Amino acid sequence: MFVLSGYEYFLGFLLVCTLVPLIAFGTSIILRPTRQGVERLTTYESGMEPIGGAWIQFNIRYYMFALVFVIFDVETVFLYPWAVAFNQLGLLAFVEALIFVAILVIGLVYAWRKGALEWS
Repeated sequence: MFVLSGYEYFLGFLLVCTLVPLIAFGTSIILRPTRQGVERLTTYESGMEPIGGAWIQFNIRYYMFALVFVIFDVETVFLYPWAVAFNQLGLLAFVEALIFVAILVIGLVYAWRKGALEWS
């Protein structure tokens, strides 16, 4: 039936991945409330009334802390496939992973010394 054998599961997965968001969006369009009012147009965050302007300056430390977190979070994603295939990769891949982790540790020490991890 299929020209490329072995891709039936991929086609099914692709079909499910396409249908789930379409069904979710369709259901939300059907079930959503249609009333428009003042309360619906206000900014809502954490259940608190918005006070003051939206253009306030935040301390740069918040951005630095978030950036360091994102960098190290993404780097752990790169280590996951290596850990899964560790038995098949051999010694060279182990050395490369050690170099990769060493670079991460150097970056962590640098961020620590610059004060990017200080919250207060």
